[in-house]
Amino acid sequence: MDDSEITATNNLISAVVTLMSPPLPTLPEDVIPEILCRLPVKLILQLRCVCKSWNSLISDSKFIKKHLHMSTRRRLHFLRILNCPENNYILASYPLDSFFTNLTTEFTEFEYPPNSFNRDYSFHHFSGSCNGILCFADHHKGLVILWNPSIRKFKELPLFTKPNGSIYLHMTFGFGYDSSTDIYKVVVVLDYDYFKPGSITSVKKVEVKVHTLGTDIWRSIQQYPFDGVPDRSPRSGKFVSGTINWLVSNERFFGKPNFIVSFDLVNESYQKILPHIGGEDMCDLWSIAVLRDCLCVTSGDDVWIMKEYGNKESWTKLFTVPYMREPTKYHVAIKPIYINEDDQVILEFIGDYDMNSALYDSKSGTLKPTIFQYYIPEVCVESLISPYSLC
Repeated sequence: MDDSEITATNNLISAVVTLMSPPLPTLPEDVIPEILCRLPVKLILQLRCVCKSWNSLISDSKFIKKHLHMSTRRRLHFLRILNCPENNYILASYPLDSFFTNLTTEFTEFEYPPNSFNRDYSFHHFSGSCNGILCFADHHKGLVILWNPSIRKFKELPLFTKPNGSIYLHMTFGFGYDSSTDIYKVVVVLDYDYFKPGSITSVKKVEVKVHTLGTDIWRSIQQYPFDGVPDRSPRSGKFVSGTINWLVSNERFFGKPNFIVSFDLVNESYQKILPHIGGEDMCDLWSIAVLRDCLCVTSGDDVWIMKEYGNKESWTKLFTVPYMREPTKYHVAIKPIYINEDDQVILEFIGDYDMNSALYDSKSGTLKPTIFQYYIPEVCVESLISPYSLC
């Protein structure tokens, strides 16, 4: 048998073996989404290029919601200004899990706002986050921007009309989600003085406006029913259980917050919440936050959470921070940012320029300063939700 016959025979044998071999295993179609929805956003975005069917699946709104439901990856964001002629804002984004083990962990930087924005704006602040979307607000012009840094998508909301003839205008924002209607809303509380025609005496007024994503207007809603106004230092309300919550003080300027105003996003109504501890109302509040999906407040060095939202009997003390204040630092407030499964807590010290943030181990009672001084922190879950899809 010559070489050509040997080659032909080998080719024939190879072909027969191929035909007789079982096909490569394939995954059932219903299993693929179950696998993909458990992956990090960065990898999912890369997998869109695998094939048209995967790209279609990953872009589907049902898959995006399923991924959000399964997402456990959170990132810690810091907004800082870059010292350059343009005064660009930079968002530094850290994997939250590695933050607890390595305070100098690798991070990703994003320019904020993106270059396409008009540079005529003042300093922006975090005004909350929800389902992977960060909300920023310009407290001078009233510009609100929604941004998902995981997918690098952003949306600028329409400007609202500020009250004419107002003085001492202050804005406090909130951003949240109404799960019953699958609608996102942004709320702004306008606290200001104005002069009635022919009067030389100013009158205090509080006005609340709501923007429902998917519309192009801001609606003025029912009159704000309380004498107190949202505390001016947080600049944002906290979203939890379908509500936005603000610390409120009866005194307009420099007053100590002594109760919480809750705004229900479903029926757009207000409720007054008094933290109730040991049969007495807690009237000395320092900060407000959300820990483990529960409303949280601090009073002095104590951190409390409301385990069941709306049930005043469910207030429970989580821990006490061993932070020794000097007499000149009486104004320092503790604000918890996040707590992990090992009871390690990221803390912000508002008003302390020596130690702005720290990692606190509530089991051992130890504090460890972080390198993130003078930056504003926000924790946000990773998601595929685009702000464009909300508008």
